[in-house]
Amino acid sequence: MRDTDSKHESMRTVLVIDDNPTVGTSLDLLFGLREIRTLHAGSPDEGLGVLAREEVDLVVQDMNFTSDTTSGDEGVALFRAIRERHPDLPIVLLTAWTHLETAVELVKAGAADYMAKPWDDHKLVATVENLLELAEATREVARFRDERRRRRKALDAQYDLRGLVFASAATERVVELACQVARADIPVLITGPNGAGKERIAEIIQANSAVRDGPFVTVNCGALPSELIEAELFGADPGAYTGAANKAREGRFELADGGTLFLDEIGNLPLAGQAKLLRVLESGQFERLGSSRTRKVKVRVVSATNADLPAMIREGRFREDLYYRLNVIELRLPPLAQRIDDVIPLAEHFLAGTARLDDSARAALTAHAWPGNVRELKNALQRAALLCKDGVVTSRDLGLVAVRGNGRAAPDAEPDREAIEQALRNARGVISQAAAELGLSRQALYRRMEKAGLRADG
Repeated sequence: MRDTDSKHESMRTVLVIDDNPTVGTSLDLLFGLREIRTLHAGSPDEGLGVLAREEVDLVVQDMNFTSDTTSGDEGVALFRAIRERHPDLPIVLLTAWTHLETAVELVKAGAADYMAKPWDDHKLVATVENLLELAEATREVARFRDERRRRRKALDAQYDLRGLVFASAATERVVELACQVARADIPVLITGPNGAGKERIAEIIQANSAVRDGPFVTVNCGALPSELIEAELFGADPGAYTGAANKAREGRFELADGGTLFLDEIGNLPLAGQAKLLRVLESGQFERLGSSRTRKVKVRVVSATNADLPAMIREGRFREDLYYRLNVIELRLPPLAQRIDDVIPLAEHFLAGTARLDDSARAALTAHAWPGNVRELKNALQRAALLCKDGVVTSRDLGLVAVRGNGRAAPDAEPDREAIEQALRNARGVISQAAAELGLSRQALYRRMEKAGLRADG
């Protein structure tokens, strides 16, 4: 008996709710050939009872249960009762005498699909198989997201994440590693494209380090003329260089004493500055420009770059010994295009409640390649918030031009009648497959078919 129970637990299960026992027997045979377990209920109440005590993956339900009744009202009531108790359970409607419009309305309300009696075996099996696979994938995604939320909650409880907004596994890995290495008194190199958020990772390292109460000093090595970088880092005595002030100037190392110095765009540091930086990293000692006095500081150095430092070493533009001194731990922050789950949470964060995203905006945001990364996303949302009407951001407000990886247009592109007919032919009339090919939900496809005057069996 245990083996039977175990086998049933591993099988996909379909509940057929139909007052005709022949329907249940026929579908039991049909689905059994595909290793799909079939349960049968002869009335709406019986069906709801089965759902209350059994694990069911999909429901196939009739629309009429009382003799000489063809209105479909019983099926509508059953659908609503199932949807209320099991909002994510796929439901396929079987119609015989019911007006087609009733089934279409239920599909718009969330039914997975509908079939006319007598049904086409191949079409019904294809629909059920597709929906079962989709349901399993949806459950797997839900389990994955639940696990991710649990890990995120644990990270939030254990570390100071400085309010970082993220949802992707790729960002989570970088953040978790940053928190783990934060307590170690070693240099960290953060690599990744411009605008990806490298400075935010550096702030997290500082916030969870032994020097978290010390200063956090940033210097962008790419934003300063090469002749000023050394003075910026190490300071200068009066008159040390042309245009220097008549008083001594503290450098960033002195300002960061007892804290963290974040060196952004480290690949732009000239060779002379690289040699001095290597000395500070090794001994904590340096001299200001124009001074022979040796000074000593205790500074945690975190650096970042979007450059290919190994290639620069081969070209003689970056010191190999400095690279290995900086690169004790490397954190690779992927571009936003590889962290697509971060896009919507970041977009909502940038809107800060001033507006909301509609479905077309969400689709456009996740389809865009974001070559400018988080910085580009922030600018796009700030612009859209100003252009949108009634506090709702649409894809048009975003003004993004995007193409999916499969070459189809972005989600806000509208499929024409020819495209819909071709997708239906490719899917052999299976609505869920045709909808997936067009990048639409089943409900959205039904609406477009209705508008184009197409029938489901066309």
